[in-house]
Amino acid sequence: MAGTRDGAVHGGRVTGAVRAGVVAAAVLVLGACAGGGSEGGTAGGAEMVLGQSGSMPPVASSDTEVLVTSEVSGIALGVPEDWEARQEGGALCVIPPGQPDCAYGSIRLVPHAAENHPQGWPGKDESFNDENGWAAAPDGCRSLNTAASGSIGVREASLSHGFFDHADTLTSHHSVWTVTCANDDTFEVRMWFLPLSDVLLYVWSVDAQYGAVYDRIAESMDTTNYQ
Repeated sequence: MAGTRDGAVHGGRVTGAVRAGVVAAAVLVLGACAGGGSEGGTAGGAEMVLGQSGSMPPVASSDTEVLVTSEVSGIALGVPEDWEARQEGGALCVIPPGQPDCAYGSIRLVPHAAENHPQGWPGKDESFNDENGWAAAPDGCRSLNTAASGSIGVREASLSHGFFDHADTLTSHHSVWTVTCANDDTFEVRMWFLPLSDVLLYVWSVDAQYGAVYDRIAESMDTTNYQ
C-alpha cells in the first residue's frame, strides 16, 4: 500500500535501494582523533561532537536486527539492542556500540526540528532538497579524521533525494548527501524529514558499516502519538 507524504498522497512505495539514496556510502578513515566537533547544532541547544574513533564490531544483518522501542514527544523509534538511546535537549539520540556520545555514526530524532534550528532548517526553503542543505551551516568537514579540528572546510556536496515510508504510513523526504572536504576527505549525511509534522531523523556523519541499520531504524519511526 502506498504511504502518505507529509501533507500529500504519493503513488508508490519506494524500494530499499532507492530510499537509501542509492546508498552512496562514503569511505570514512577510522583514524584516531579526539575533542569536540565543529558546527552542527541541534534542537534544544545540544551540539553533535566527535566521539571516539577506531574499528567497531560488525553489525547484524538489517533483516535480523532486534529493535527495542524508545520514544520522545510521543514519537516511537526502534533502537537496536546493543545501541544506546539517550534523550537530550528535547531530542532522542541513538548511539552505536563503542561511541560514548551523540556523535559520529549516531542517528538523532528531533521533534519540532525547524522550530528550533537556525533559519528554520531544514524546512525553510526546502533545504532537505538542496545540495547545500545537509546542515544549517554547511561549512565544516565531518569526516572522522578531521571533525575534531573544526578547521577543515567543505568544497562541494552531491545530493540524492527520494521518499521513504515509515511505520505510521507517512512518507518522509529522504536525502543523502556525499560531501567532499577541502582536503579531499569525504563523508555522508542522511536525513529523513516530515515538513508538516516538523520531525527530523538525522545521521550527522554516517558510519558506513551501519548503512542498513539506519534504514531499519528509520522504517520503525511512528509519529501517531506525536505531541
